[in-house]
Amino acid sequence: MAVSDTQMNRWTARIRVRGVTSTSFDAATDDDFVRALYDEHARALLGYVMRITGERTSAEDIVQETILRAWRSAGRLAADGRPLRPWLMTVARNLAIDRQRTAAASRPHAPPGALDGIAEVDHLDRALDAWQLADALRALSAEHREVLMETYYRGRSVAEAAAILGIPPGTVKSRTYYALRTLKLVLEEGGWTSQ
Repeated sequence: MAVSDTQMNRWTARIRVRGVTSTSFDAATDDDFVRALYDEHARALLGYVMRITGERTSAEDIVQETILRAWRSAGRLAADGRPLRPWLMTVARNLAIDRQRTAAASRPHAPPGALDGIAEVDHLDRALDAWQLADALRALSAEHREVLMETYYRGRSVAEAAAILGIPPGTVKSRTYYALRTLKLVLEEGGWTSQ
């Protein structure tokens, strides 16, 4: 059934001013309602939903679903007497949020074993640290390097290191202190940071 311009203007005016006021709907009235609803609110709904989704195609689908839900609830909305735009915006927002949640939940998860390579990265980091430490140790004097090797690398006590190196324990302590201090400076100059 064709809708006259006068009927369409009357529907549009009702929607703009007071919301839908008629409570009896038939096929012609439903068509009028949907057309007037779309003409009056679709542009604002599309802009609003595009700000939420950031995607036009998705926003258009949500606007159509919103209009469809308004059509399904036409009798209730007409009896309500309040303006439709707040109701439409709420429905559109909820649909957009639901769509985003569904999309987030359906994103593929990493397959088993996808993170296995991370252990290799840790080994690589250790190798790079060892390489940098070896270079820094080469920058030390032979006496400082010997003391650090005995006390830190081999885990010997000051007395044991003194006996092996043939120097007094006080000298082992002193050399260890200055060796560590120099090692720290060399590493910092090389850009190495402790973690």
